[in-house]
Amino acid sequence: MRVAICDEEKESCAQLGQLIRRQEPDCEVMYFHSVGQFLETRGHFDILLLDIQMENMRGMEVARALRISGDDTVLIFVTARKEYAAEAFEVSAFYYLLKPVDADKFCEVFRGACREVQRIENAGGQLFFQTKTRNFTVQKKDILYVESAKRQVEIHTLKENITVYATMKHMEEQLGEQFYRCHRGYLVNLSYVAGYGNGVVRLRNGETVYLAREKYSEFVRTYTEYLKREGTALV
Repeated sequence: MRVAICDEEKESCAQLGQLIRRQEPDCEVMYFHSVGQFLETRGHFDILLLDIQMENMRGMEVARALRISGDDTVLIFVTARKEYAAEAFEVSAFYYLLKPVDADKFCEVFRGACREVQRIENAGGQLFFQTKTRNFTVQKKDILYVESAKRQVEIHTLKENITVYATMKHMEEQLGEQFYRCHRGYLVNLSYVAGYGNGVVRLRNGETVYLAREKYSEFVRTYTEYLKREGTALV
């Protein structure tokens, strides 16, 4: 899990970092002492601890920019300013902590934030990819299916097809139960399934992907259970 701490006060950064590592020793924690430094860094953070008032640019403006871009980072404001608490709701902040930070309270909030990260990942969220020429994120909910292409995979989304170096096993683990491995070469998003039969799964956009004969019974069971969870009638 990647955590960013953006605060001009170095002592505050160090304190928060120690509390995080006490709970989650394997966390990757990065420190930023200015808004500009944070914005120049590429990549997605699962959790962002953000001060409100910093030189040149308010933390609230950073939060708004993240939300406008579609970033679903779990956001915790850590600040000495009480008066911005109402605005925090506008950017879907997870919590608003006041300085000086109480260690026990912070640990309770951070545990909740970790659970929220897990919930986002399970419910949808996004995947981050890095290539030699491009860094980008893909929203899980926008993926129609994933197709194996030798040592690469082709991710078919609503807007474009993207080829990255990854294995189908890795993609299956990252995408979760919303996706089903209907064939050794295909992972399909169950929310876009329109029907199935004759060795294929038909998608709502008119495309089809292969459905292996040995996977048929399991697919029908999995898809039926998915429809029940979603409250959708099987027609």
